[in-house]
Amino acid sequence: MLSDIEIAQSAKMLKISEIAKKLGISEEELEPYGHYKAKLSQKLFDRTKDAPDGKLILVTAINPTPAGEGKTTTSVGLCEGMNKIGKRACLALREPSLGPVFGVKGGAAGGGYAQVVPMDDINLHFTGDMHAITAANNLLCAMIDNHIQQGNELNIDQRRILLKRCLDMNDRALRNCIVGLGGKTNGVPREDHFQITVASEIMAILCLAADLNDLKKRLGNILVAYTYDNKPVFARDLKAVGAMTVLLKDAINPNLVQTLENNPAIIHGGPFANIAHGCNSVRATKLALKLSDYTITEAGFGSDLGAEKFLDIKCRFAGLKPDCIVLVATIRALKYNGGVAKAELTKENLEALEKGIVNLGVHIENMRKFGVPVVVAINHFATDSDAEIAFVRDYCGKKGAKCAFSDVFLKGGEGAIELANAVVETIETEKSNYAPLYDEKLSIKEKLDIIAREIYRADGVSYTASAEKAIKQIEDLGLDKVPVCVAKTQYSLSDDPAKLGKPENFKITVSDVRSSNGAGFVVAYTGDIMTMPGLPKVPAANNIDIDDSGVITGLF
Repeated sequence: MLSDIEIAQSAKMLKISEIAKKLGISEEELEPYGHYKAKLSQKLFDRTKDAPDGKLILVTAINPTPAGEGKTTTSVGLCEGMNKIGKRACLALREPSLGPVFGVKGGAAGGGYAQVVPMDDINLHFTGDMHAITAANNLLCAMIDNHIQQGNELNIDQRRILLKRCLDMNDRALRNCIVGLGGKTNGVPREDHFQITVASEIMAILCLAADLNDLKKRLGNILVAYTYDNKPVFARDLKAVGAMTVLLKDAINPNLVQTLENNPAIIHGGPFANIAHGCNSVRATKLALKLSDYTITEAGFGSDLGAEKFLDIKCRFAGLKPDCIVLVATIRALKYNGGVAKAELTKENLEALEKGIVNLGVHIENMRKFGVPVVVAINHFATDSDAEIAFVRDYCGKKGAKCAFSDVFLKGGEGAIELANAVVETIETEKSNYAPLYDEKLSIKEKLDIIAREIYRADGVSYTASAEKAIKQIEDLGLDKVPVCVAKTQYSLSDDPAKLGKPENFKITVSDVRSSNGAGFVVAYTGDIMTMPGLPKVPAANNIDIDDSGVITGLF
């Protein structure tokens, strides 16, 4: 069997201008980055702004397990399958982060015969968006420290600087550090921190900004620090916004690439869903809706994280109304939730399946709370027994959700025809009555309580003393009447990654709350969540190489 990168490298790609023609995009509206990728210019947005929108399909999943669910692979395969059955469909996905690519999770370009290409470019530097975000973030950090060094006219309390430097790489050694050492000319010594680029507020802002002007305004609203007399300091106070916007002027435009079957894919932005809002850019999704009849997008990790934030944050801000939610699972992952060890997942085990499928049930029920029809997509494996398949179909039927098995990893679009037909039928026969889960004007605690009880199925929320203090500070500044973005483990509905299936009799513990004022939400940190991952004992980077002719190996 060929590896993912071998399949991608053998793909017969079309020139990006030919892919653009499938969406009615002219060459004047493209900004090519080589032969097979391009930026989509503001001219295209201006021309299509009054065009009708197509249908919006969100792909999400159960809580991820070591067995893998294949959410991105299913998203890509569904796009291929929709086009196979004669529907004009386009993908709108996130960009991968270099951290997971060289760490343990891997990239975000799909897998097998359901990939977006050029896969190696997409998983590496792509069009430089991540680097631009990193540069803009770190410019603002540098200007804060320089302001303090040059006399500190704003009276910034160096102990209360909120903004962290960032790097698009897993590097635990930078989580906590000291800067400004080495004498007077090297700055004022203080404690500092790094987070991964995809967790930065600027990444969240880029993905929620409507246009360049909105981006600039949001950048100015970033709360960066407090003064010694407890007053807020914003990015605009440091006169950093113009330069930051210049660094992001190209990054704000979405990227056009293609699938293995030469269907269009718009890829833009890459916030993590466990520590950020986990959705691709509003601009990419809205543009795909104007250019195609069906837009397939994806939210990160399980529906308790990415989908909840897509529906409560992104859709609320952008005025989006999803027509269908596709919930991805595997029988292997459901058995894992039922207590089966990873090495035993290929064996038939109906008892474990019955125990673990409750995780799928919670996700189906949760998505219905937003008023959107749900289709369950089971990513099929040869080890799935007939009895297990029948059990899953029967369970989904009792939950009132269509269930389709897909085999896109091995068969591409051909393996998604059943799923594509199920999605189309659902959209045509079931009306979406989308509405957010809560009113953003409620208090922070009221919003968190609704999310905890309705989505995580918790008994409530506990707050540390520091979280209580942070909430009061945000409320005193009047920055609390916004959606809440929960930073939480992706592996469980609870904030404890070891609690699988459908945890009961627990509370969510909030350790800190911070204002992402530029993005337009507050972030609640739960459990032991960290915003800078570390590399595993054996990183994926160990196996990545390139030969004398420039051929990359080991990239999945």
